[in-house]
Amino acid sequence: MTETPRPPTPLSTIADPAPLGLAAFALTTFLLSAKNAGWTDGTDAWLGYAFAYGGLIQLLAGMWEFRNRNVFGATAFASYGGFWIGLGLYVRWVAPTAAATAAATKANPEHLIQNDLGWILLAFAIFNTYMLLWSTQVTAAVFGVFLTLELTEVILFIGNLSHSSGVIKFGGWVGVLTALVAWYASAAGVVNGMGGRYALPVGGPLGGPRAVETAPVTQ
Repeated sequence: MTETPRPPTPLSTIADPAPLGLAAFALTTFLLSAKNAGWTDGTDAWLGYAFAYGGLIQLLAGMWEFRNRNVFGATAFASYGGFWIGLGLYVRWVAPTAAATAAATKANPEHLIQNDLGWILLAFAIFNTYMLLWSTQVTAAVFGVFLTLELTEVILFIGNLSHSSGVIKFGGWVGVLTALVAWYASAAGVVNGMGGRYALPVGGPLGGPRAVETAPVTQ
């Protein structure tokens, strides 16, 4: 009895979605961090991009990472895509109700919003902690993104829960650094994936096993 041969598993025809996801994350993070740092004089320029770029595009990148069987990339991009969409929904529809809640409880409406944001950021800092640990097995550039993001989230949740404008402003500065690191990782992914004459270093996994050097065999 002969076994029917199985057809070969087709190779993925999807390009690496990570540079796109990183670019979406970087730009939206930059816009919000610039506001937190006190650089902008407008309203909420980041809000539309939280839905369209940092949210939708990152979510799509996460789905494409699932197609590429990249569990880490899929979890990271889809989660932070959801983060931006959720934050946009909160600012657009939930935060405006703070005035009515404050009137009923005799609280400061701005403090109510900051308390909400503090808990949101704390929750994502917990998620980001184990993603930071596992990012050591990807590249140094990806680790840099998660490290600076961890610092941003921790500083901002402390600033919001303590109602400290100075700490929030400092968190904005660190957030800008996070965006720049993410933009670098995105740029490296784009140019390195082109297979041309130019390339940007991203580093290897941190703490990986060292290659064992063996003496040449002589006869």
